[in-house]
Amino acid sequence: MTKAELANSVAESVKGLTKKRAAEVIEALLASIKEALAKGEKIHVVDFGSFEVQDRAARMGRNLRNPKEVIQIPPKKAPVFHAGKGLREAVNAQKK
Repeated sequence: MTKAELANSVAESVKGLTKKRAAEVIEALLASIKEALAKGEKIHVVDFGSFEVQDRAARMGRNLRNPKEVIQIPPKKAPVFHAGKGLREAVNAQKK
């Protein structure tokens, strides 16, 4: 599903909400999540999941262009998402 399709779905679900306004709301939501993660904050959405930033340690890796060459991969921060119980149950209910 693309962002436009998501906006259309939200607009259809909420009475009186236009597709354009739904797209603006989704953009604002994503910007807020991005901003909070950039500050190192954790975001919890009950029954959906949580977003957080985890530190990745420096490590040794292989150069993909030359697999014999060992390279140092620097430490970095990575955003991660952990699905909540409600989301996991909804996904698994769809499989049946």
